[in-house]
Amino acid sequence: EGDALNIERTISTKGVGEFTIVNILTNSRNAQRQDITFAYTEVSLTGHLETVILGLLKTPAQYDASELKPSMKGLGTEEDSLVEIICSTTNQELQEINRIYKEMYKTDLEKDIISDTYGDFRKLMFALAKVRRPEDGSVMDYELIDQDAWDFYDAGVKRKRTDVPKWISIMTEQRSPLGGGHSWNAGSTGK
Repeated sequence: EGDALNIERTISTKGVGEFTIVNILTNSRNAQRQDITFAYTEVSLTGHLETVILGLLKTPAQYDASELKPSMKGLGTEEDSLVEIICSTTNQELQEINRIYKEMYKTDLEKDIISDTYGDFRKLMFALAKVRRPEDGSVMDYELIDQDAWDFYDAGVKRKRTDVPKWISIMTEQRSPLGGGHSWNAGSTGK
């Protein structure tokens, strides 16, 4: 509450004390920042600083959801943002992003992915957004890693035409982390 009052005083003061606002928000945990609510329709901040401050006041899921919508809006898709958010979150985080996205925009993230992307990229992003990736990374099973790697190889490099549905299945429903060690990657040429 004290931080909220300091921010309110700072904003209402002529010549906004940007340093004070940045200092308060960057030295607070996200949960603390959520307690600091802006009941203002206009804030005396502009530009990049306003973007950063408003971003700091969102939960991670709110921030990601708010970044996903513009990444798919209008002509063309900002694929980097879409890929970064969809691929770097856990299933639990992505479920929360999906929930917040629907709450904020009254539509499903999956529907927007389908309407604003195309081709194999659309298929992959849609499959990832469905949150079906196993995340039991507690035990590394190198046999499963090897099998997934060989399946990946057989569906792509070994073929004249890549088996895209197989690749998507491996990438979205893999049983093991593909980043693990693969015997074929270490110079082995046979199964």
